[in-house]
Amino acid sequence: MKNVILATMIGFGAAGAAFAQGLAEMDSDGSGTLSMEELQAAHPTLTAEAFAAIDANGDGAVDEAELAAGVEAGLVPTEG
Repeated sequence: MKNVILATMIGFGAAGAAFAQGLAEMDSDGSGTLSMEELQAAHPTLTAEAFAAIDANGDGAVDEAELAAGVEAGLVPTEG
């Protein structure tokens, strides 16, 4: 499943490149999810509003599926 998601995201060009960095590389505390701070470390222009939209279940953490959906929806900044 992870490989399918990754392959799909890579097909989205620059957004796919952002996702290709990998959740594990951004997950500094090893929780398996990304906090706003962890996602902002990789994407400094990410807003609180965009994070809330990416965090579909509202638990304050972005999991791999939410990150993939956020990239696909253009909610994850593609810079840097």
